[in-house]
Amino acid sequence: MSSTRNSASVANPLRRNVAIIAHVDHGKTTLVDALLHQSGAFRSNERVAERAMDSNELERERGITILAKNTAVHYHDTLINIVDTPGHADFGGEVERTLSMVDGVVLLVDASEGPLPQTRFVLGKAFARGLPPIVVINKIDRPDARAAEVLNEIFDLFIDLDASEAQLDFPVIYTDAKRGTASLDAAKPGADLRPLFDAIVSHVPPPMGSLDAPLQILVANLDSSDYLGRIAIGRIFNGKVKLGDEVAVCSPSKPDARKAKITKMFSFDGLKRIEIDAATAGDIICLAGMPDITIGETVTEVERQSPVPVVAIDEPTVSIVFGVNTSPMAGREGQYVTSRQVKDRLERELIGNVSIRLENTDSPEAINVVGRGELQLSILIEMMRREGFELQASRPQIVTKETGGKRFEPVEDLVIDVPEDFQGVVIAQTGGRKGTMTKMVNHGSGRVRMEFRIPARGLIGFRSQFLTDTRGTGIMNHLFAGWEPWHGAIPARATGALVADRTGVATAYAIANLQERGEIFIDPGATVYEGMIIGENSRPSDMDVNVTKEKKQTNMRASSADEAIRLIPPRILGLEQAIEFINEDELVEITPKGIRLRKRILAANQRPKRGDREE
Repeated sequence: MSSTRNSASVANPLRRNVAIIAHVDHGKTTLVDALLHQSGAFRSNERVAERAMDSNELERERGITILAKNTAVHYHDTLINIVDTPGHADFGGEVERTLSMVDGVVLLVDASEGPLPQTRFVLGKAFARGLPPIVVINKIDRPDARAAEVLNEIFDLFIDLDASEAQLDFPVIYTDAKRGTASLDAAKPGADLRPLFDAIVSHVPPPMGSLDAPLQILVANLDSSDYLGRIAIGRIFNGKVKLGDEVAVCSPSKPDARKAKITKMFSFDGLKRIEIDAATAGDIICLAGMPDITIGETVTEVERQSPVPVVAIDEPTVSIVFGVNTSPMAGREGQYVTSRQVKDRLERELIGNVSIRLENTDSPEAINVVGRGELQLSILIEMMRREGFELQASRPQIVTKETGGKRFEPVEDLVIDVPEDFQGVVIAQTGGRKGTMTKMVNHGSGRVRMEFRIPARGLIGFRSQFLTDTRGTGIMNHLFAGWEPWHGAIPARATGALVADRTGVATAYAIANLQERGEIFIDPGATVYEGMIIGENSRPSDMDVNVTKEKKQTNMRASSADEAIRLIPPRILGLEQAIEFINEDELVEITPKGIRLRKRILAANQRPKRGDREE
């Protein structure tokens, strides 16, 4: 790709293609909302939802960006194509594709928290592509804002990531995205976002490309329509294209190009797509008419075929086995329950998600899904659950490599931000999981930031334990750091499970008697079956319990007989907490209506007793 760029000239001086990089919850989607409003993308009387770019229901609920999305705003005569990138490293496959479409990046950093690991991950990818950055320090209205220190931290980060001299010469904009204001001086509040618009136009170079060179469109994203079928979204690196043109589709995995005809073309305008008849180098467009096109393929000319080099994607590091639901309650709550339906859905996911892969297992009813992290795979499960699928998932496993007769495993950089009172317990927890502290910073605000190097498998199940230990006040983020020799055994969950020993309905009376044994996961009235996990035992061993037991009815009454039963509210586990909680001999049963934990072997008399287990 670089060779094409070197020989190219400015393709369109009135275009700017820019990606926004930010950590989760630093205000990226809010800033895009403000840019859309101030560029006149919406009518004055038009009702627009907050966080308009978070179109996915899961994104709205969690407040994170999962899928890369495109929009475009007009500023004077210039069209600015904006790509909203995911902030989480688990969605890195989206990030790498996104950066291939742009000529510059806007780095958005919280004025209090400073640059965090996911920022580092995407920024490292941007610097490797030679993209110029614009630094935006957001939330300067926060009472704990420390803009000057954060700017120093950004400088340190840039130097750490081997930024070039040109990349170190970046403009700094101070913003309050909620109010839609930007300023060049942290002490002087701005009136609108004009300083940011001006910085994008002056600092991000216009797209390069040659109009006379063979057509090159790299497909970086996919969409679909009931009327048009599959729609390819990509950037034109060279050449020009018109509606009705016959083109060739080149795939890195197939030797022969496929012919297709372009039936529709769109460009972005605000959150809408508008039909166009022609486009040239530098444009980001949508194409219809290629029913089997996939991400990473190049649309080029039939006579002069010139495919774009493949975008490298980081290797996946975590795997979960997706299986058909085999519990006694299978088929009651879901619409799609067979192995064929689950496999077809996962194969459809492969079309638009380049950072996962599927592997066969010993059983035709289970398939091993390998991805970038627990969060990415749990989001996939949650999306399938909402679509009506029933399945069961295993405990996450780490992907290892053999090199020179040695076993290597992925390690992560873990950044933890906690109140000072909890730093001791966090250091002890990470130490037990083979974590090594690399840095500790105390800003004197009552909170401590600690950085660790830890094996990826040490993080499985760590988040829920960490939130319990810090009483919900801790913040943790982690990032893939590389491969290191195997670190040795890491103890699994230290506690056992309370397992139902029969099928029935849980009663308040039975739960009240079991509360002293450990923490309960279910409400009275929940249907249970033999082998279903209904709570966490306070001891290391598993315990089979009767949670359906009812109070005996007699005609004798004691003075305390009518005392009200006092139940401690159950600990309801979400999907991620459930996947982190289970051990090797346990599974998570996922249906559209509920999440249940169970033993792999349901019958108590066939199940081996749990001893102290290490992985």
